[in-house]
Amino acid sequence: METSTDSNIITPPVEPSFGWNAYAERTNGRFAMVGFVLLLLLELVTGQDLWTWLGLR
Repeated sequence: METSTDSNIITPPVEPSFGWNAYAERTNGRFAMVGFVLLLLLELVTGQDLWTWLGLR
């Protein structure tokens, strides 16, 4: 049974820990997806691929 004091307890937010963890993997995955989409948009807008932009072709 829950009392009024139990429902008023404020728990601190979970802070990300150091190293390999779910938070880091999720964040890295999101940045990778954004980077991939930006690379595709760059190629669509300019008509040149990444290697041409880097001067390797």
